[in-house]
Amino acid sequence: MSSIILRTGVRFVTPLMLLLAALLVLRGHNEPGGGFIGGLLAAAGLILQTLASGSGASRRLIRVAPLTLVSGGLLLAAFSGFLAMIGCGAFMTAIWVESLGLGTPLLFDLGVFMVVVGTTLTVIEGMAEGNA
Repeated sequence: MSSIILRTGVRFVTPLMLLLAALLVLRGHNEPGGGFIGGLLAAAGLILQTLASGSGASRRLIRVAPLTLVSGGLLLAAFSGFLAMIGCGAFMTAIWVESLGLGTPLLFDLGVFMVVVGTTLTVIEGMAEGNA
């Protein structure tokens, strides 16, 4: 069982890490950041949750199986690449909605984010349960 100091600290730190991860993903297609570093930061916050509360704590927090995140992220990243092909463009060509400032790079970053979080949690949960 972990210490009360760790559990209390994680209760405050994890939401801040997840918020910063979201900020990194949202600004990633225009400035440094993106899905990979945002996914690593979110996974680190969820790993802290696992260390503080035991195996399965991160899964209870995100309510989705990590492998579901991986497959959904792969589909979203691939979908963002195929959108340009619908308009007779090359695969992975960015399409932008100028009025909103959003485009397919954000979809790709979200897909990468999901893959990184899902993969990292799969490995960590396996280690926490003694399967690795």
